[in-house]
Amino acid sequence: MPTDDNYWGNPQAPTSPSQGGAAQQAAPFAQAATAPPGTTQQAAPYASAFAPAPGAPAMQPQQKGHGWIIAIVVVVALLVFALAAMKSCSDSISSMSSLGTVGGSSLDALNEDAIAIIDIAGTIQYDGSACSPEGLKELLDEAEEDDYVKGVVLRVDSGGGTATAGEEMAAYVRDFSKPIVVSSASINASAAYEISSQADYIFVAKSTEIGAIGTAMQLTDLSGLLEKIGVNMETIVSADEKDSSYGYRPLTDEERAYYQGMIDQINQVFLENVAEGRSMTLDQVKELATGMPFTGITAVENGLADEIGTREDAVEKAAELAGVSDYTTTDLYFSSYDISDLAYLFSEDQSKYETLLGLLSENQGPRFK
Repeated sequence: MPTDDNYWGNPQAPTSPSQGGAAQQAAPFAQAATAPPGTTQQAAPYASAFAPAPGAPAMQPQQKGHGWIIAIVVVVALLVFALAAMKSCSDSISSMSSLGTVGGSSLDALNEDAIAIIDIAGTIQYDGSACSPEGLKELLDEAEEDDYVKGVVLRVDSGGGTATAGEEMAAYVRDFSKPIVVSSASINASAAYEISSQADYIFVAKSTEIGAIGTAMQLTDLSGLLEKIGVNMETIVSADEKDSSYGYRPLTDEERAYYQGMIDQINQVFLENVAEGRSMTLDQVKELATGMPFTGITAVENGLADEIGTREDAVEKAAELAGVSDYTTTDLYFSSYDISDLAYLFSEDQSKYETLLGLLSENQGPRFK
């Protein structure tokens, strides 16, 4: 996929003679116990037919197991615990919003004008987060539909990612009807910059790495290595070029030219988006499309950014463009839940939780030690 990138108790063994002395051997058939003369020997019901070997410890009567009772208790306890946890989890999650919050409340709780802030931090890709087309669109739609949200700030800290994802996200920013301002953090490059270029205004820090306009495709040729280690890859294909990107053989000149044409075509989309978003000519953008990033200082000079400023400056600019002076800010984001969240929910009844763990530990059996 072309990218606009800038850049996981052992059971004890029997004791051998050398390790603990010779093991005591029991007589295969020990002599039956005899009664004193003149007495009648009575065999105890179910008693062993053989007496223990001399010196051997006396055999203890086998106790009837109660493991099934413990098992039933454990199963019932687990069911009760699971039902209680599910209810607690459901109640907690239902009181939380999956999207933007103001002091822990959803956007529905807003009762005054606000500027929404969306963090785009990480690789631009298809992962459902704010760094993906689907995620960003959902957040922008949330801001679009809320009458109290007057503008948006995109806090960008990304070195780029998948070209197509960047293209789609740029379109969503361009089509957003309310003022949208970019606050660049340490890096705003490649596909991330393509997205940013569609905003109404771009802030940078002096040391921000920004731009890196260009497209790259990586193809690895492993044929030399495979030959050295004696591996022969044989691929059955429907067309001669089908395995060109597999890395088992070098590219032909024709294949290399073909991929170059793809990159040029994809990069043209990038250039046109930047030109449109920054109100520049295509030639002006081409001069800056070296694939290398610029500092924030240089980006302001060459037109890729508008002003040196902070996140707060970007918020103020968004409010200015929206024509509001009395406003608050709110973060738009996706809530995430993991095992630590469940542990927090269960901690409300820590004593029962620890009792259950102890019971399970005692009845695990030797194979788990």
